[in-house]
Amino acid sequence: MTKTDMTQGFTMTRALNATPQEVWHAWTNPDAMARWWHPRNTSTPREEIEVDLRVGGTYRYTMVSDTTGERFVTGGVYLELDPPRRLVLTWGEPGSDPQDTPVITVSLEPMERGTMMTFELRGVHGEAGDEFFYDGWDEALDVLEEHLS
Repeated sequence: MTKTDMTQGFTMTRALNATPQEVWHAWTNPDAMARWWHPRNTSTPREEIEVDLRVGGTYRYTMVSDTTGERFVTGGVYLELDPPRRLVLTWGEPGSDPQDTPVITVSLEPMERGTMMTFELRGVHGEAGDEFFYDGWDEALDVLEEHLS
């Protein structure tokens, strides 16, 4: 079994036209997550999102390709909850060892007109144009930005 290389990863920032509380809600409320937690041409059915929002709690969601119907089940464990400033969670196969799973950190800083969101994913390689981790999250964050506008 290969270990997750936490030295790999990438960071994205977005200036969002929403309060930190609204962005936090989008990341943690299943109804809101269903509207954006997927790249374009993909959907996340609300009935396939489970959230136990507490440190040590788990989450699980399914993305469905709009064209092929292919299903991608993903999940993880909440490691840190500091509403509405910081959210840290593992991200991978549901039930994966949290000590050996990529980690997402979302940091929210209030700005005069909205929120500066910093998204960091550690444990996978990603770069613009990879059509995988980086591009998938870049599109999902675009959908989040549209959802919050």
